[in-house]
Amino acid sequence: MRAVTWMGKEKIAVSKVPDPEIVNPHDAIVRITLTAICGSDLHIYGGNIPTMKEGDILGHEFMGEVVETGSSVQNLNKGDRVVVPFAIACGRCYFCRQQLWSACDNTNPNAGMGDLLYGHSGAALFGYSHLYGGYAGGQAEYVRVPFADVGPVRVPDEISDERALFLSDIFPTGYMAAENASIRPGDVVAIWGCGPVGLFAIKSAFMLGAERVIAIDAIPERLEKAARCGAEIVNYEKLDVLEVLEERTAGRGPDCCIDAVGMEAHGHTIAELYDRAKHALMLETDRSNTLRQAIQACRKGGTVSVPGVYGGLIDKFPIGAAFAKGLTFRMGQTHVHRYMKPLLEKIRNNEIDPSFVITHRMELNSAAQGYDMFQRKEDECIKVVMKP
Repeated sequence: MRAVTWMGKEKIAVSKVPDPEIVNPHDAIVRITLTAICGSDLHIYGGNIPTMKEGDILGHEFMGEVVETGSSVQNLNKGDRVVVPFAIACGRCYFCRQQLWSACDNTNPNAGMGDLLYGHSGAALFGYSHLYGGYAGGQAEYVRVPFADVGPVRVPDEISDERALFLSDIFPTGYMAAENASIRPGDVVAIWGCGPVGLFAIKSAFMLGAERVIAIDAIPERLEKAARCGAEIVNYEKLDVLEVLEERTAGRGPDCCIDAVGMEAHGHTIAELYDRAKHALMLETDRSNTLRQAIQACRKGGTVSVPGVYGGLIDKFPIGAAFAKGLTFRMGQTHVHRYMKPLLEKIRNNEIDPSFVITHRMELNSAAQGYDMFQRKEDECIKVVMKP
């Protein structure tokens, strides 16, 4: 079969690889009908995620048709249309029973790496390095889905692939980011980053009762989409973000701040220049300008939610400000399984059409072009979906 493979920093190929096979009775084989390039895939593309190996199959946002199931999979049948969560969870461990699906104890065969780096390992992820299990991803014609009796969700016939696809990651991620922000009716929410996750966080913040959402970015087409979602927009290249947020909240600060950017934050502050220098010298793994701003901007007693991916160590973290203001932090990989069915109902009830984020549609053979365009933010690219 054909699959999108990582061949090194900023090197992507569509390669011929062996077809996946059932190796465990809990497995299913899914023929991919639609897959996407996620912003977190760009962290791999840019060489910021360790333990990648040449030839690894990428992709964790995908859906398709079940073509084969293992003997223990009783909830799926051949021919079912399914969307698959990006995290792989066993459904049986302590964390799965607490619905902390992305913290699953049993799916990552390389958990020792995570234990060493982070104290404890999280769940395995599709197509996201050997640190997270080394599982083949879904930017391919077929994929093996472990624990298929736990993860995949059937998609009703009346919901198109494009409307269902983002239940695999970015819609639940944006929604959990807003939920983690503890939004109450009437709150003012500031969101850094108007990429796909940021856009879903805007939509979700309004669903959860926010009165106002202030969205921060510098890319015109992203700011335009954020405005269409109902947000007030701030271009950080033209305005001082902290001054604007202070002014628009009558000096109090936003009730909730969401960092939907993560480890490769941009900006024009002295702290951002410091980050870039340390990052270039490999003295720091992540650039945290956005997170610093969120901490500085948030009102006393407020909440900072972090769906943006961080992978290692950051410097000049303003822990004093966080302590003095009594901030609450909530973050982490999305517990996708928890949100898929409730959000599917919102799609079914026409409360949201997640396909609004798609800007580019292409064939799988054009994956290298798609990655490069998304990375460079060319041709007003916000979200790429691919058909095998």
